[in-house]
Amino acid sequence: MSIPKIEMQHVYKSFGNKKVLEDFNLTVSKGDSLVIIGGSGSGKSVTIKSILGLLKPDKGSIKVDGREIVGIGSRELEEINSHSGMLFQGAALFDSLNVWQNVSFGLVQGKKVNLKEARLIAIDKLKDVGLSSEVAELYPDELSGGMKKRVGLARAIASNPELIFFDEPTTGLDPIMSDVINDLIKRCVDHLGATAITITHDMSSARKIANKIGMLYQGKIIWQGSVKDLDVSGNPYVEQFINGRAAGPISMEVRK
Repeated sequence: MSIPKIEMQHVYKSFGNKKVLEDFNLTVSKGDSLVIIGGSGSGKSVTIKSILGLLKPDKGSIKVDGREIVGIGSRELEEINSHSGMLFQGAALFDSLNVWQNVSFGLVQGKKVNLKEARLIAIDKLKDVGLSSEVAELYPDELSGGMKKRVGLARAIASNPELIFFDEPTTGLDPIMSDVINDLIKRCVDHLGATAITITHDMSSARKIANKIGMLYQGKIIWQGSVKDLDVSGNPYVEQFINGRAAGPISMEVRK
């Protein structure tokens, strides 16, 4: 059997008395586009930060390409993460850098690519997300929300990563621009042959981006399967969430 791209086993993570991940298990195969759905505060961001090594779990194992990352040194972790890209919520562009400098930031700082080559790569990646070369010289405050997301996506794919993370990629966008971003994400991931992990509560986005979906609830993945099985999951928590119903097992527990 091939080694999973990501494997998390019996992971626990708490902040004070708040248990966020509790006996959390997740396996992501190479080439999968997994979307993790779940309510606000359910631990979706903590999951991504744990895989990236930004947070250390209290207990458990996290492997990337079969390599254990829990407890490894910063240099080894940096080498593993050099094969990853991320589109942050809100794009998280550097205001003091122009667009091409933002896109190529990881190439210049992490991979020591010279500025001339970095600019050419950045312009090429901007074209991949539907932006012209003229945009390369603009600054973030000159961009619309949709353009910022595209620039963030260009930065995420700049190094042709094997693994890409998307943190609420359509937050703050209108429905049309959200669909444009979803299409771009799917096209870019397919083109790179990358493994993708997306966290979102936007079901339209989840259905378009994913080939696999997992639902996170009370610190665990309570259901995981293919997109085509989502509407016939037979899981009452999943059914309530994807249909946006106020009544159901989730709301009942909140009322308690």
